[in-house]
Amino acid sequence: MAVPVIDLSKLEGTERAATMTEIASACEEWGFFQLVNHGIPLDLLDRVKKVCSECYKMEREEGFKDSKAVQLLNDIIDSGEARKTLDDVDWEDVFILQDDNQWPSNPLQFKETMKEYRLELKKLAEKMLNILEDNLGLSKGYIKQTFSCNGNHNPFFGTKVSHYPPCPRPDRVGGLRNHTDAGGLILLFQDDKVGGLQVLKNGQWFDVQPLANTIVINIGDQIEVISNGHYKSAWHRVLASANGNRRSVASFYNPALEAVIEPAVISGGGKIEKGYPRFVFGDYMEVYAKQKFMDKELRFQSIGIN
Repeated sequence: MAVPVIDLSKLEGTERAATMTEIASACEEWGFFQLVNHGIPLDLLDRVKKVCSECYKMEREEGFKDSKAVQLLNDIIDSGEARKTLDDVDWEDVFILQDDNQWPSNPLQFKETMKEYRLELKKLAEKMLNILEDNLGLSKGYIKQTFSCNGNHNPFFGTKVSHYPPCPRPDRVGGLRNHTDAGGLILLFQDDKVGGLQVLKNGQWFDVQPLANTIVINIGDQIEVISNGHYKSAWHRVLASANGNRRSVASFYNPALEAVIEPAVISGGGKIEKGYPRFVFGDYMEVYAKQKFMDKELRFQSIGIN
C-alpha cells in the first residue's frame, strides 16, 4: 500500500473520468496524493530547489545552530537521561512567504523565483479545488467563493519554506510533530532525495516517498468540513534524520479569516445531515494555534455559531 501517485495530464484525454475517480478515492481514503505532469515548469522547480537551498545556507543555517531545538537536544544529551525525548519541539527551520511580508534577500534570484512559483502554485490550487468541487457535486467556484466571503476578501495564500537539518539524535526529537493542517488545500514540493514525510492511515504510518518533480496534495480541515467529512484531513508528520538536509516548500490555499465555513449543500438542492459546526475561520485559527497537535475533533467541538 502506498500514497497514490496521479498523472494530472490524463484529465485532458480519454482517461479523464478514471483520473477524476482516482482523485476522489485519494481524497476519501488518504487525504494525501502526489501529482505528476501537473503543469508546473520543471525548470522552475529546479530553480526553486536551488534558491531555497542557497537561502538556507546563506541566511538560516548558522541561526539554526543556536535555535531552541538544538539547545534543548544538547541539554538532554548532556544530562545522560537515556530515555528522555523532546515531545514539544520540532527539528525544523521555517519561514513564511506571503504577498505582504518581508522575504529573504539572498540569493539575488530568490524573490523573483519564488514569486513566479507562487503564481503557478496558486493556479494549480484553484484547478484542484475545481476538481474537488466536481467530484463532490458542488458548483464550480463554490470553495473559492466560500473562502473569499463571496468575493469580499481574498483567500489566504501562504508558502512555508522549511529545512530539516541533519539531526544527531533523531530518536530523541521529531522533525515536525503529528498534526492535521488547519486550512483548505496544501500543495507541497518536497525534497526528492531526503525523505521523512509520513501520513497516518488506519492506524499505520506510511512514507510519502520522495519522487522528483511531484507536487504532494493534502486536504486541510476546512475541506473536511465543507465536504461534511466525505474528505478527511490526514494526520501527518516529518521524521528527523541524521543524514541530509530535507527541503520542504508547502503552499496553503486557505479561507480568509472572515470566511464562514460549514458543510455544503450539494447541487440540485439536496440536503445532508451536518456533522460539523458552522464557524468563522478566524475563530477556528485561534483554537488551532493552541491545539494544533491535539485531536481535531476537539477543535471542531469547541467552536460554532448559529
